[in-house]
Amino acid sequence: MVVAIEEALRIRERGEATEIVGATIGAPAVDEQIRAALAMGIDRAIRIDDSRALDPYAVAHILVGVVKKETPHAMIMGKQAVDDDSNQVGQMLAGLLGWPQATFVSKIEFLDDKTRARCTRETDAGLEILEVNLPAIVTTDLRLNEPRYVSLPGLIKARRKSIEILTCDQLGVTVRPLTTVLSIARPPKRAAGTRVESVEELITKLKQEAKVL
Repeated sequence: MVVAIEEALRIRERGEATEIVGATIGAPAVDEQIRAALAMGIDRAIRIDDSRALDPYAVAHILVGVVKKETPHAMIMGKQAVDDDSNQVGQMLAGLLGWPQATFVSKIEFLDDKTRARCTRETDAGLEILEVNLPAIVTTDLRLNEPRYVSLPGLIKARRKSIEILTCDQLGVTVRPLTTVLSIARPPKRAAGTRVESVEELITKLKQEAKVL
């Protein structure tokens, strides 16, 4: 998310955007993260008040409501959530909107007519360059930029800014998760290693205990 915010700020600094609106979904506890985004320099912030455990499909549906309300020229977002690493919301959102998408982008350039964007992706085969019509969904790669530090004056200003709180009903969106997380458990601890004093002892243990020789 921070990389996406930084890129939006740079786009505005180049004179290629007039307003940056940040949006997130969650309970009041996420307001601290929203304040951090405001401190970085975004113009407005929206929080959709929903404390349910939402899967990527539900998140994408809610964001459709945000897009219809705000009508952005482009939507820049992180490539995956830090809590579940699903890497699905951007792609689903593009599909639901019928917008083009560029994923894992390491460079974004708006072309002169401002109706298209040229995006660079770093793939195993090399650099892939895409052109997408706007509006479009762009998900960011960590190599896109180095986010700026938040300044103290920025933090103070962020405290004074209001966060627009909306509900799914206000957005005209009805969602229910299609998947349910049944459990989350840490993997079992590995057994402690055993120090051996010689190659002969190692070979013996591999034969008799590990049964790999």
